[in-house]
Amino acid sequence: MNHDSSSQGPAFFSYGFRPFFFSASLFAGIAVPLWILLLSGSTDIELFYAARDWHVHEMVFGFVPCIIAGFVFTAIPNWSDRPPICGWTLMLLLATWVCGRMAMANASIAPVLAAIIDGSFLVVVAGIVWREIMLSQIWDRSPIGILITFYALANLTFHALSVHNEEADPAYRMGLAILLVLLALIGGRVTPGFTEDFMAERQYSKQPSTFSRYDGFSILLLGITASFWVLAPRSTATGMLFLVAGLIHMVRLLRWYGWMTWREPLVLVLHVGYGWLVISLFLLGSSILGVWLNPEDAIHALTTGAVGVMTLAIMTRASLGHTGRVKHADPLTVTMYLLINLGAALRVFGPSVHLPGHLILEIAGASWSGAYLLFAVAYGYILFSPSVDEQE
Repeated sequence: MNHDSSSQGPAFFSYGFRPFFFSASLFAGIAVPLWILLLSGSTDIELFYAARDWHVHEMVFGFVPCIIAGFVFTAIPNWSDRPPICGWTLMLLLATWVCGRMAMANASIAPVLAAIIDGSFLVVVAGIVWREIMLSQIWDRSPIGILITFYALANLTFHALSVHNEEADPAYRMGLAILLVLLALIGGRVTPGFTEDFMAERQYSKQPSTFSRYDGFSILLLGITASFWVLAPRSTATGMLFLVAGLIHMVRLLRWYGWMTWREPLVLVLHVGYGWLVISLFLLGSSILGVWLNPEDAIHALTTGAVGVMTLAIMTRASLGHTGRVKHADPLTVTMYLLINLGAALRVFGPSVHLPGHLILEIAGASWSGAYLLFAVAYGYILFSPSVDEQE
């Protein structure tokens, strides 16, 4: 469904997915290689934080919020029947996000000022989401508003801890815990929804399971597990909860018959992304219990795998669908999917097979960030151009 015609001005600022998806992909394509250069000592650029903290913050609280903004500002008009956020408002929001990235890369800026500049973006996004929910009385979308609000608080918590020179890992875990639940909530809606459309078009007899109490229970259990992870990350109970949640969400994924979508990678990749979420739950649980991978590699199953693949899947589909184009993955799009899954697999499992660490990191980083750079190049024209039905 296309709403671009409801706005005036440049096509790029006519709808939320356009500037935010393009900017996020460009940022991911630059920030990851930069971090690898910093880690290898190939560059002496001085950033606001140490290389590791800068990398984690900018991926969790820089890159992902940009995609979330693109998603919610695209979805809300469909939920509320209100006009989209566009024009100058969208330009100012994008400028706020860009200023946050510049503040976090500037070593000379005062920590409190950096906190205000960077922290404001998610606060404003949460505020707009709540405004739209209240004006349209779409209270069933409140969980999205609540999660984005807590996401904003997690980023502010990071800054508060950093300003006082305290360990920031609790804020990172809080941010990642929220992403876990967001993926289950949003991914658990769009994946079976688009799969149902695909199967109906081809008149398949099977249909994915519709949202039921099982799905509600699976999300609730994940929320409880994520809360335990934030508060007691090394607890045996937390590890066991992750394993149980993994089983529950594996069954949830199987109920959507993803293997039947192999003819359309644009749909199949959503199932692969949710599959990474299931894998991350198992790996996080086993790492806490001291089995197989270390916690850092397990966390990358969530970040490079589940978040990376699912966000790219949603970005490609939304960019095609909301500009009136055929919802089909061309060879370049399939290449993006292959690159991001290869990068995630190497980053997560490469260290456990005793391959050279620096080599794994460099290949994984190039593959993962390359997928996003390819999106910026291949989809840039689509995002900057008017929708197909406006050009006719």
